[in-house]
Amino acid sequence: MAHPAGGMSFTVLLSKFTKLAENHMKALSNHREKFLEDWFQFHSAAFFTLICLLYAALFLLKRIFILSDIAAFEVLQERGEMWIFDVISAIKYLTVPFFLAWKFTVTAFVLWVGCFLFGYRILFSTLWKWVLFCELLFLVPEFLKFLYFLFMPGDPSYQEFVAFYPLSLMHFVDFQKIPQAYHYPLKALNLFEFFYVYALAVGVYFLSNKNWNISVWIVGSTYGLFFLLWLGFYIVVYH
Repeated sequence: MAHPAGGMSFTVLLSKFTKLAENHMKALSNHREKFLEDWFQFHSAAFFTLICLLYAALFLLKRIFILSDIAAFEVLQERGEMWIFDVISAIKYLTVPFFLAWKFTVTAFVLWVGCFLFGYRILFSTLWKWVLFCELLFLVPEFLKFLYFLFMPGDPSYQEFVAFYPLSLMHFVDFQKIPQAYHYPLKALNLFEFFYVYALAVGVYFLSNKNWNISVWIVGSTYGLFFLLWLGFYIVVYH
């Protein structure tokens, strides 16, 4: 007698999930035109410059208010050797536009290939613009990291500062007890990355105006797979 009840329960859950997915797709479809008209008409070059400036501002804030108070850097300041770190930081600021342009181009190209293989005709420039827009998500954890250490009691070490990433798998391990090769992958696997993948799927769905499930599959089988392969490659090369 347990089997029919279990089967009925599964059927009810499946029906509720299907209805939820349909409502989700309907809500996205209703907001598609309004979003593309009101929010997606920005100038790519100006928005790209804004993203770069925001990253540079966050890096500078962390340098002034966080890193300068870490004991190791206070020693460097006393020795007059802090200029070496400042030079490295300046180079980092200058490379932000190049890194972001490379990141957006690779991500957009991977998505474009996926869309092409599934018969979705979306311009590469339009996908690049959507990827640029989605980068706003990754500014949030950078800002949260700044706030966390700004109000954190005590004096954190530089290793703690580098290892911290909001809402990532790194929270579930002791970074001092695992190999250095796994630090970046554990930080990269975070809740914001999940939202980013979702935003990419919404972008493919909005820009193609076709099937939501296929849009999710395109992003998962292209960017998602590429992302996981990249993390695996990083671990292998680091070793």
